[in-house]
Amino acid sequence: MASYTATIDWALQPGEDFVAGRYSRGHSVAFDGGITVPASASPHVVPAPWSVAEAVDPEEMLVAAISNCHMLSFLHVARNAGHVVLSYHDEAEGVMRKNAEGRIAVTRVALRPAIRFEGRQPSADEIDALHHQAHETCFIASSVKTEIVVEPPAGGF
Repeated sequence: MASYTATIDWALQPGEDFVAGRYSRGHSVAFDGGITVPASASPHVVPAPWSVAEAVDPEEMLVAAISNCHMLSFLHVARNAGHVVLSYHDEAEGVMRKNAEGRIAVTRVALRPAIRFEGRQPSADEIDALHHQAHETCFIASSVKTEIVVEPPAGGF
């Protein structure tokens, strides 16, 4: 169907000690659309100064990919259902802990979308059905084992 690429670049810097683990995990991720972002291991996993707190980490990118895919799928199914979405804001959160196999993993991602509609406001049941359909349509959700749930945002739906 399609192919997607990302180019990861990292290099040992002068004065760093790879064998002792004293090296920066900072690197870059270049996407096929042309954007390059600074990346690093998470400071929760690799403490400073060997991680870069200002950069994105793989766990954040996973949470963002899940949230982004759900949003795009939601917009599609909402439009197909005759709704007009004015805005969509999600403060997604991923939780890392031991999985059933005893390995550390992002085991749960909570999506907390606040969505504004124009015209007729869908009922809570309609919104739940749209989220369910979006989840079933999302390529990323179909690609991961992580539990993905949709929760009300801080201010409610």
